[in-house]
Amino acid sequence: MNRLRVLIIFRAILLLLITALFCWLILHMLYLYALLVLPVVLWMLSLNFRSQLRAYRELEEFAEAARYRDFTRFFPLQHAGPEIRPLRGAFNEINGVFKKISSERETQYQYLQKILEVVNTAILSYDEKTGKVIWINEAFKELFNIPYISLIEALNKRNPDLYKKIITISSGRADVFTVPTPKGILKLQIASSSFQTAEGHYRLLAFQNINEALDETESKAWQKLLSVLTHEIMNSIAPISSLADTLKSRLQTLPYSDELEDIRLGTETIKRRSEGLLKFAGTYRSLNKIAQPELSTIYASELFENLYQLMEPSILQKKIEFDIILKNPSLQLSLDINLIEQVLINLLLNAIEAVKDQPDPYISLAALGNNGNPQIKVTDNGKGIPKDLLENIFIPFFTTRKNGSGVGLTLSKQIMLLHKGNISVQSEEGKGSVFTLQF
Repeated sequence: MNRLRVLIIFRAILLLLITALFCWLILHMLYLYALLVLPVVLWMLSLNFRSQLRAYRELEEFAEAARYRDFTRFFPLQHAGPEIRPLRGAFNEINGVFKKISSERETQYQYLQKILEVVNTAILSYDEKTGKVIWINEAFKELFNIPYISLIEALNKRNPDLYKKIITISSGRADVFTVPTPKGILKLQIASSSFQTAEGHYRLLAFQNINEALDETESKAWQKLLSVLTHEIMNSIAPISSLADTLKSRLQTLPYSDELEDIRLGTETIKRRSEGLLKFAGTYRSLNKIAQPELSTIYASELFENLYQLMEPSILQKKIEFDIILKNPSLQLSLDINLIEQVLINLLLNAIEAVKDQPDPYISLAALGNNGNPQIKVTDNGKGIPKDLLENIFIPFFTTRKNGSGVGLTLSKQIMLLHKGNISVQSEEGKGSVFTLQF
């Protein structure tokens, strides 16, 4: 840099002296000498002009490289003039710094991208002003079966409930909502956050499937409650039943009288109701005694054939139209056939009960591949389930039938949870119901 400064000062002084000499010769009318000095003046002016022009061009090239983020460019120093060499050296250093920063940013981006891909949380990001989708990860695509969307408005056609929730949720909030997905109706926790950069204002949303965790927690809570209830009921009722039986035996040895007959009838009633309560408690105790499933791979067609043979007499007797839908005959499922048959028999019996008063009763049993997540659907055109009861049908003891026990659907859900799956229902009052087993 010092050499460049000395060179510039030397050229400036030299140009000034030669120009002064040229002017002095002209003033003294020494035109012949002035004509000899003139080429030197022009050469010095041209030398300074070309030096400035080269520096400007070098600066322009660097600015263009910076504009297009082309930090791979290298400015050679070997053939550069002394006035250009320091400038090129500075440009190369700046390029090296920017190249390092760009490389670090790319590494961080790739690292963040991999993290977002492997996490089990569905993530969506979009520009709040234009609606352009900036990012969706694989978990989002798999959860909602949406391979790609360019604008957030396109989500309204694919999943209106999800789109409505995304648009209405406030930034910085977390909420739990129920939404239909290809895996059935799920409970999701959604968290929303907004941030601003120089490029725009963005919304980031994270969706966590809490359906399985809630079901597991709820199931364990019911199991503990049922265990306590059945234990206390049986411990309290068993002595009463035994005592009533003893009293009944002793009363039979006494001579007949109207007073003793009333006592005998009362004792018989106590014994009968005690046995009924013991049987009731024993039924619900079964909810806590489901063994771990013994999984085996079975064709859906074989499972359906067994069910049809079992249910055919009842279906034909009640004149119900029954369809088995199996688009892929080679579809296989990994399940405990005994437990799943129990679930499907219960659902089919419920469907038969639901369609019994319909003019054209209809039930269908279908199996779907569903992109590697098999489903079995039991559909009927029965009376349907009121919307306010849908959340309660899997709760133990809950039933809408006079002779129902409230055990069947609870057992079915327990069995599906043991299969690492779930059971869900879609129903409209007066139009029917669809129960989905998701494996």
